[in-house]
Amino acid sequence: MTPTAAISAAVLAPAAASSVCLRAGQVDDADAIHSLIVGHLADGHLLPRERDEIAVHAHRFVVAASGHSIVACAELAPLSRDVSEVRSLVVCDEARTFGVGHRIIDELVARASTAGFEKLCAFTHAPAYFVRFGFSIVPHVWLPEKILAGCRTCERFRRCGQFAMLRELRRAPQHCVPLAALHG
Repeated sequence: MTPTAAISAAVLAPAAASSVCLRAGQVDDADAIHSLIVGHLADGHLLPRERDEIAVHAHRFVVAASGHSIVACAELAPLSRDVSEVRSLVVCDEARTFGVGHRIIDELVARASTAGFEKLCAFTHAPAYFVRFGFSIVPHVWLPEKILAGCRTCERFRRCGQFAMLRELRRAPQHCVPLAALHG
């Protein structure tokens, strides 16, 4: 058991699972987020992240905290004015049966919608997980923003085995005057 898993197991007793709260990431969370990601790299489903890069973008992360421990995280990364991406979704093994990942995805969808993004994407080895949340498998070329932002420079480009997932977002209704009211 990894040190992170041992801490998580102690923190996430079944009775404490309901006390997991979601919050925005903070710079002080960078070490814990980095450790969580590094602890799951061996699975081959995540790309490595630098601790300093995480610190710079900490505010874009949603973290699930149980007490003082971070048990899950994901980043909402803007790729363009219209498209954002779910990045570095990690849920520690002990928290996987408590719906923490579901809550994080719901929060990222809400944040992306509120921010005015039209699409939310994810690149994953587990497409069925994202299908449950309204994502569809699409050709990678449908997301040129992602290819330009990261795929082109990745050592696994064109052979990563990940599925491109896309979810259209509903924008929050705008408060405006109906056209009929303008024509008297």
